[in-house]
Amino acid sequence: MNLRDRLRGLLVRLYARRVEGHLDHDQVPKHIGVIMDGNRRWAKAAGSTTAQGHQAGADNIGEFLGWCSETDVEVVTLWLLSTDNFDRPKEELGPLLGIIEDTVRSLGRDGRWRVQHVGATDILPSEMRNVLKEAAEATADVDGIVVNVAIGYGGRQEIADAVRSMLLDAADKGESLEQVADKVDVDLIGKHLYTRAQPDPDLVIRTSGEQRLSGFMLWQTAHSEYYFCEVFWPAFRKVDFLRALRDYAARHRRYGG
Repeated sequence: MNLRDRLRGLLVRLYARRVEGHLDHDQVPKHIGVIMDGNRRWAKAAGSTTAQGHQAGADNIGEFLGWCSETDVEVVTLWLLSTDNFDRPKEELGPLLGIIEDTVRSLGRDGRWRVQHVGATDILPSEMRNVLKEAAEATADVDGIVVNVAIGYGGRQEIADAVRSMLLDAADKGESLEQVADKVDVDLIGKHLYTRAQPDPDLVIRTSGEQRLSGFMLWQTAHSEYYFCEVFWPAFRKVDFLRALRDYAARHRRYGG
């Protein structure tokens, strides 16, 4: 590392400390959703392979959760693999699935996080299902941040699955369609979402400069604040995280208008 890079790193750390020093911890979001975008573009810019980009992104997850643990964040939802990602070429999807499996194993072994799967289980390979189950069981009693790993996740799919679950539950109770229709409301559907019993995201962070949700937690983000960051996910730093929290704290949240 040359002198210019060292100086730049020092200035970034000093700036991060300044931002952190002015952060109002009473205004920290309880649930943060993260759309970790830009792995492939980071790899292309760095002259690396796509797999190396995905690995670099995975390597940044532990640090990010560590930053969250320094605040009052209670739930973090990490979008690791969408339903659309299964359409990627096999030569990319195979290594990506392996990287995600290793990431979930690492989160399960860490001891600080309570890992939960968010997504459609039936579309996942059997090995991935086993890894998710083992991580959830191993961390069920951990008193730490709940880490939702959104794998095989799509917002529309979640809503469809919630409605299906609601109807099957009613059928098990012997209720008619008319009875179900009479009691359907947003609270009932919410009880059948992947994230049931969890608070909705207060803040959604998306990296890479893209300014859209791409179907991320469509139901739960009705009142969320969004923070779009230009940095690719593998290069997302603590100072970027603190800026997102500062931006969130500075906003006046108005529910429904």
